[in-house]
Amino acid sequence: MIEDRLSLEYRQFSLSLSSPLETADGRIESRDGFLVRVVDGDSREDGKPDDATVGYGEATPLAGWTESVSDCEAALERARESIRGSVNEALEAVERQVAARHAVSLALADLQAKREATPLYRYLGRGPMVGRVPVNATIGDGDPSETAADTREAAERGFGTCKLKVGIRSVEEDIERIRRAREATGDGVTLRADANEAWTFEEAETALDAFDEIGLSLLEQPLPAGALEGHATLRKRSNGVLIALDEGLLEHGVDAICEAGAADAVVLKPMALGGIDVARKMAVWVNELGLTPIVTTTIDGVVARTGALHLAASIPDVPACGLATAELLAEDLGRDPVLLENGAAVVPQAKGLGVDGVWEE
Repeated sequence: MIEDRLSLEYRQFSLSLSSPLETADGRIESRDGFLVRVVDGDSREDGKPDDATVGYGEATPLAGWTESVSDCEAALERARESIRGSVNEALEAVERQVAARHAVSLALADLQAKREATPLYRYLGRGPMVGRVPVNATIGDGDPSETAADTREAAERGFGTCKLKVGIRSVEEDIERIRRAREATGDGVTLRADANEAWTFEEAETALDAFDEIGLSLLEQPLPAGALEGHATLRKRSNGVLIALDEGLLEHGVDAICEAGAADAVVLKPMALGGIDVARKMAVWVNELGLTPIVTTTIDGVVARTGALHLAASIPDVPACGLATAELLAEDLGRDPVLLENGAAVVPQAKGLGVDGVWEE
């Protein structure tokens, strides 16, 4: 890559959600961020690439997980000014702003994979061709009857894994929801639950005992992120339900989680970790330590979402991942190149990300 030919541009976007999302940090009605492109080559007078290779990235900050939108924009401006010096200078300019770094590093990886004429996942992992990645269906916070119906519908659509949101209703009602979901699908569908830090230790104990009997596969982040020892105790208590950490991974890091014995799996969100390159290294690391990596999005646009799929495709034997999130957006940055089929995402085999047409007005 000839660095003095590189230029970086970014533009702001706002994508409405299909339905507002209630989180601990407030109500989210849209995903706001920046589309980034890195151009290797000359541009025409109108600013559009002419016989140039272009890599795309996305920075979609999320409160509680990343920097603010304004801090993200400031970091991208620093990267724009420094990229002609070197790629390393551009990455250093966004080092402390994880969403901005995600965008810059993804654009550079997309660019380099295109130059090498290989899909992004093979550029990341140097492994064999991968056609599909298993994905989970996400089941919202309906009542027990709605939960059973939604889980049955997902199973009929071919999803082999369903992740149910829990923690908003009472523990007793959540237990009933999981029970009804199991009855609706039988043993042929893997059920997971995500509590998003909602429970006290006593509530989590009650839920875990019931989930052991129902046959839940995995319970994600039942306690607040800081409760590392609490998660370790729950893991020891479990007779079959795996414990996964999401928010806890960002707070404590892999070494502390392993030392405490606090998790069987960790959730890798590339946007929150600072890029698919960082997440890829972490996936290799946790695999070596005996933990299972699960890749998810942060409800991103098509550029980041497709990047997360390529990351998952670069991980050998990756379990079902939280990548089927396009339907949560009412609009997107461009055409989605990823087909969902029988509970799996079909991985684009074009050069780089495989995402086109996102920059045009």
